[in-house]
Amino acid sequence: MSNHLVRVGIVEDNESFREGIGYMIESTEGFALSGKYESLEFALEFMPESDVILMDINLPGKSGIEGLAEMKQKQPQAQIVMMTVFDDDAHISRAIIAGASGYILKRTPPERLIQAVRDAAAGGMPMSPAVARKISDLYIRFAPDEQPDIQLTPREKEILALLVDGLNFTMIAEKLFISFETVRNHSRKIYEKLHVHSKSEAVAKALKHGLI
Repeated sequence: MSNHLVRVGIVEDNESFREGIGYMIESTEGFALSGKYESLEFALEFMPESDVILMDINLPGKSGIEGLAEMKQKQPQAQIVMMTVFDDDAHISRAIIAGASGYILKRTPPERLIQAVRDAAAGGMPMSPAVARKISDLYIRFAPDEQPDIQLTPREKEILALLVDGLNFTMIAEKLFISFETVRNHSRKIYEKLHVHSKSEAVAKALKHGLI
């Protein structure tokens, strides 16, 4: 993503919030607004290829969570970050298991929202602090007694745990004092062993089966 503008699409039915986020994206160096849409149906039909999609959960018609898989099919290259006022366990777990690349509360300060877009574009899984705490609580409460027969190396488990914490590949490389390419190679092996195709699916499976 470093060689071109990060293309950001917005799916939000609240006009003032949609326009405000759009203005922030357009005003931020390194970003390009690919479109603003009031419903999932319009976004699916008209949104051009985007790198990051900020999508509300409580949309008119089909909700953001209900349409997440459809949007991922339409825009397989995009990282989809859910934006919402909901911070309850049900919405959070449904969004993560459905494959969301992040979960940001609408009360998030503008500078943190912009950083969340950067993190998503770089391969991270941005979350508001309150959401990250709830996911940790959900893991503790619902982690299974027995793990599936998935053999991860200690390094792979370490990287998977950091992905669950919301770190992107660059941040993981810096934290573990290894190269970006090494992190990416380990992540590919993790995806293969978990039989998933994306970071968000790996995180969901790790939480569901207590792999970390």
